[in-house]
Amino acid sequence: MARTRFGAFLAPHHPIGENPTLQFQRDIALAQQLDKLGCDEFWCGEHHSTGWEVIASPELFLAAVGQCTHNIKLGTGVVSLPYHHPFNVAQRIVQLDHQTNGRVILGTGPGALPSDAYMLGIDPLTQRDRQDEAMGVIKRLLAGDDRFSYECDWFTLKDARLQLLPVQEEVPMATASMISPSGMTLAGKYGCGVLSLGSMSTTGLAALPTQWSFAEESAKKHGNTVDRRNWRVVMSWHIAETREQAREEAKHGLMRWHNEYIVDTLMRPGEKKYNTPDEAVDHVESMGLAGASVIGTPDDLVASIRHMQKITGGFGTVLGFVHDWANHINTAKSWDLVMRYVVPEVNGMLDAYRASRQHVIENRESFERAGEAIMAKIMQNDRAVAALHEPQGTAAMSSPNAPDLSKYQNKSAG
Repeated sequence: MARTRFGAFLAPHHPIGENPTLQFQRDIALAQQLDKLGCDEFWCGEHHSTGWEVIASPELFLAAVGQCTHNIKLGTGVVSLPYHHPFNVAQRIVQLDHQTNGRVILGTGPGALPSDAYMLGIDPLTQRDRQDEAMGVIKRLLAGDDRFSYECDWFTLKDARLQLLPVQEEVPMATASMISPSGMTLAGKYGCGVLSLGSMSTTGLAALPTQWSFAEESAKKHGNTVDRRNWRVVMSWHIAETREQAREEAKHGLMRWHNEYIVDTLMRPGEKKYNTPDEAVDHVESMGLAGASVIGTPDDLVASIRHMQKITGGFGTVLGFVHDWANHINTAKSWDLVMRYVVPEVNGMLDAYRASRQHVIENRESFERAGEAIMAKIMQNDRAVAALHEPQGTAAMSSPNAPDLSKYQNKSAG
């Protein structure tokens, strides 16, 4: 069975009121922690407004992360392509790939915040088409194609070719997918991966079971193939040793995030404010396995991930949405619990351990001859026999794994 990969998705969502410099440093420290814990991927996004999402350049941020990590893959989640000349995006990704020794994943999207597009004078109706156009150009540039020219209503290339190619033979690419079919359709068109952010909303979660079919249909139309192993689904969680502890640690931050950002700032349709912190957690818990958010124990998260795999038909990577529901100390503990207990359980890494233990329990009689062999050698030596009757020897032979002495008692007495 293919192993499910685990990663973190940092938008980020930081409440206003804390020192921005320290926030950047703590986000980098989280990436370091996840690298040491063996996490597979770390993603961060691009935003220019709202006050909560503060990373303007994922490439710049990931360059800093790359200097203090060693193995974790680093994904732009995402570069908003309509905001940039495609040649510059390709150039920055190549440089980042070299600076991280081939650990880059290029995630792209049309731009998530209408306020960002407004400031840049971009018509929202053009954003998805521009992402499509830019993706095709960037793929050609990263592949090292012969020089080519390209002209459209928002950028121009003349005899363009990158002077430096990536470390990787092919930079992995993924496109953001929310609720509409556009993200999945682009993935099929270009044969790339998918970053499903829609699972973070009720509407998006309901659409997940049918989303992959859009990618497959588009891939077939354009002569490509898509692989579920390259499908990444975002979930939210806060994990502690008990559900009660997880609730207590997360409830105030969850309520603030939902009320101040999701409702007041983003004004997400259909969302209403919580009246109390306990109501916020109660709502998450009421969703049960049908939700993509878990506040509870490692076992709760294991069950939720397995359910998500079942309703989607399977995906390659689960990404935990990084938030400030809990303080940074308890957030770090939550990720530690995920990597120590959830990852091995989801991937069956402990099955052989449990089978080996059960085999020993059920076949104890098969191993008795080992004890008999030890005692046979002891009984051939008078000094060894005498030692058995000394206090230390008696204590040692009373351990659960000691051989049965009763059959030798008469011999030793003689």
